[in-house]
Amino acid sequence: MNHPDLTPLLLSLKVAAVSTSIVFVAGLLIARFLTRKHFWGKHVLESFLLLPLVLPPTVVGFGLLLLFGKNGMLGKWLSEWFGVQVVFSLTGAVIASVVVSFPLMYQSAAAAFSGIDRRYEDAARTMGASEWRVFWTISFPLAWPGLLAGFVLSFARGLGEFGATLMLAGYIPGKTDTIPVAIYFAVEAGQMDKALFWVIVIVSLGMGTTMWLNWWSRRSVRRFANTK
Repeated sequence: MNHPDLTPLLLSLKVAAVSTSIVFVAGLLIARFLTRKHFWGKHVLESFLLLPLVLPPTVVGFGLLLLFGKNGMLGKWLSEWFGVQVVFSLTGAVIASVVVSFPLMYQSAAAAFSGIDRRYEDAARTMGASEWRVFWTISFPLAWPGLLAGFVLSFARGLGEFGATLMLAGYIPGKTDTIPVAIYFAVEAGQMDKALFWVIVIVSLGMGTTMWLNWWSRRSVRRFANTK
């Protein structure tokens, strides 16, 4: 079998890396805020943030297309003021990946922050520690296992995103053909060997990512048990 060009792999890794970085920061900050604040409409907001988990990716992609399209509210503004085109670009693939993977990061971060014993944070505050210091020296280290799990799962989700990416970024060889998109169009063209190659690649990446996360989780549990 002739190995295809590795551009889809490089593009997929690039999209996943950029989108996961954005999702990690956004998910961490929003989860931290929402787990500490109570206000009217909070549950509605959380439901909205988690909506991409239950919606078909094509529906998410259609919504993004309406928003970032040439005549969309954000798309028109970005085009006129910054000359940025989201549709049919790698930027579109990143945005699609961010939207579909954000709920995983948010859920993991929210669970991690909710599980922290607030007495540790309160004790630090009574000793004069600022909120910034409390977060970085107590909250963040205690929540780190959950945050890392969310990071890894978001990366894996971003790597395998297809539906929303195809709707927003389309299929442009060498520009937006991430691995899932490349698989779809290889099958459409009857290039089953090429499709199989990319299936093996993305399954290997997904398995490697989840196996590492499971190994790290077991190692952390054993380390915690040995310290008790």
